[in-house]
Amino acid sequence: MAAAGAAGAAATDLEVIRGKRAALFFAAVAIPLGLPLWWKTTETYRAPLPYAEISGLNALQLRLKVPVTVVFTRDSVPLDDQEKLPFTVVHEREIPLKYKMKIKCRFQKAYRRALDYEEEALSSSSVHEAKAMLAEPQDQAEGSLTVYVISENSSLLPQDMMSYIGPERTAVVRGIMHHEAFNIIGRRVIQVAQAMSLTEDVLAAALADHLPENKWSSDNRRPLKSSLGYEITFSLLNPDPKSHDVHWDIEGAVQRYVQPFLNALSVVGNFSVDSQVYHCDQVGKTQEKFSKSWKPGSSAASLYPVLNFLLYVPELVHSPLYIQNKNGVPMPTNAFHSPRWGGIMVYNVDPQTYNASELPVRVEVDMVQVMEVFLAQLRLLFGIAQPKVPPKCLLSEFKSEGLMTWELDRLLWARSVENLATATTTLTSLAQLLGKISNIVIKDDVASEVYKAVAAVQKAAEELASGHLSSAFVASQEAVTSSERAFFDPSLLHLLYFPDDQKFAIYIPLFLPMAVPILLSLVKIFLETRKSWKKPEKID
Repeated sequence: MAAAGAAGAAATDLEVIRGKRAALFFAAVAIPLGLPLWWKTTETYRAPLPYAEISGLNALQLRLKVPVTVVFTRDSVPLDDQEKLPFTVVHEREIPLKYKMKIKCRFQKAYRRALDYEEEALSSSSVHEAKAMLAEPQDQAEGSLTVYVISENSSLLPQDMMSYIGPERTAVVRGIMHHEAFNIIGRRVIQVAQAMSLTEDVLAAALADHLPENKWSSDNRRPLKSSLGYEITFSLLNPDPKSHDVHWDIEGAVQRYVQPFLNALSVVGNFSVDSQVYHCDQVGKTQEKFSKSWKPGSSAASLYPVLNFLLYVPELVHSPLYIQNKNGVPMPTNAFHSPRWGGIMVYNVDPQTYNASELPVRVEVDMVQVMEVFLAQLRLLFGIAQPKVPPKCLLSEFKSEGLMTWELDRLLWARSVENLATATTTLTSLAQLLGKISNIVIKDDVASEVYKAVAAVQKAAEELASGHLSSAFVASQEAVTSSERAFFDPSLLHLLYFPDDQKFAIYIPLFLPMAVPILLSLVKIFLETRKSWKKPEKID
């Protein structure tokens, strides 16, 4: 019996030791190996982002360099001053905008003497003859200007005019025989160069969405935002087809007047043009259709901003119809425009037409009159406003495209600054969002777009500081495209609305049945081991 009891006790001790070893083995597998493996396989993947560089973009300082070549003819300055040529003068000033990004305009004026052919051209009797002889240099870069200084008694300009701004990147100012000639002429050159390139109003309009609303007028929020493309729709609305048989040569008018303007603007973005005609039988049906189902403009959804130009021929009972300003005075163009939407023109039919014909009368729309108004509205919607020229400055007539070359450069300056501001805001918002919400997945392609956007912003700022306007604009477009592609990536929303309580609801039923026995076994082993350490040894 004693032997059997001893054997049973030994078997029980062996079973206890085996249980302890099993508990320790499960704990060793579950805790050091299982928990790290589970943590690694269930963690949210977040590719590294350049948070420090994105934070530095808020303190970015833009230096917009405008290279200006100032060419002096004979007798434009005293002989002593002519001996000092050539040399370079830099004029830099900060644009006082209440914006986190500091902007400085740097006019780098390179003074030199006129060449022989320039002397001959500038000795002409009129500025038009000189302009024909002074062909624009083929290597003149975008954003650069050339200002010719002529004698103060020259007949090239009218006697009451001190300067002239041409359609290309050239201007003319009068010189002066004075011991401070360079300083006086330098101020005149700066006034002309600012009118042809960068002013506060131009940059304020470009940054209208980023400035306080009370800082600038609503006119600064009129231009369209920068985009890779634009859609233009011309619509003819004839609400009274029983009285008016309206015909318009929109295709020919677009080819003659609109397309040359868009070709000049092609560097800014891609353009598509379409047209449509709407006829309605009754006034009541017209209003119902207009308010509920019909919207002037393109009927298809577009990824690009849409510009709508509506030509409205009023009903016979409402003709003639005039648009008045806030003072009750009829508008000369009988048209108005809506910021970032388009323009509307009311086209009245000549009253004498009704006496000579039966209804419906045939109405041939004067497309020259219509396109003159729509092109003026199109310029305003792209932020190409009438320049504010200095006093006693003669402004050249528009080119056949309806757009001067320096106006296009000025638009590129504004669009580059706007793109950089948009990209910087987008990247900063994305970094703040990803920093606050830790369970958003950051894929490698999203991180790649962020890195591309940051590099493009830095490159655009460097190109602007170097006076390379074309490459700066391209880099700014890449910055906007990459930053918005990263910000609106669908993968950023996968785990955005997955709260922590749902995680516990999933993992507790999985781990609790396994974790409780292991933990209890470990506690029991710890207590028994501690008790055995405190048990006193017997001394014979």
